Amino acid sequence: MSPVAVLVGPPGAGKSTVGALLAERLGVVFTDTDTIVETTAGRAISDIFLTDGEPAFRTMERDAVAAALSEHDGVLALGGGAVMTEAVRDLLDGHPVIFLGVGLAAGVRRVGLSTARPLLAGVNPRATFSSLLQERLPVYRAVARHEIATDDLEPAAVVDAVLAALSPEAADRANG
Repeated sequence: MSPVAVLVGPPGAGKSTVGALLAERLGVVFTDTDTIVETTAGRAISDIFLTDGEPAFRTMERDAVAAALSEHDGVLALGGGAVMTEAVRDLLDGHPVIFLGVGLAAGVRRVGLSTARPLLAGVNPRATFSSLLQERLPVYRAVARHEIATDDLEPAAVVDAVLAALSPEAADRANG
């Protein structure tokens, strides 16, 4: 069993929104590794960061990614920082990974610099988001088979672009 598509990208790229729409179009189930972590831990990611720290969260996230990649055959969205863990990058090898990219302005607008996102909380969330993009961009590109810029696209148009990037079988499945 293997996901039809694995979506990666920074906060605000639309992984959850696009993932749910893509799964609907393909007639498969959507899941998000952040949701898996929260369900397993019984608490919000922000609480895990605060109480246990980022390393503990990343371990839980790695375990969630490993389970989802082996048990889930729908559309899977990874948390924005999951690809920064080497073990997760190794797990993604051979899977249909799509990088949903977003620029600084669109990303900031979409996430609203929410304190619900632990890595964006702080004195200067815009600068933090910019630094996060610079650090992660090469890693997203390294793990992905395809990259789709989402800044000027509505979610449905991103889904169309993902379908076009996937195998012809996936596109046929979505269209009929």
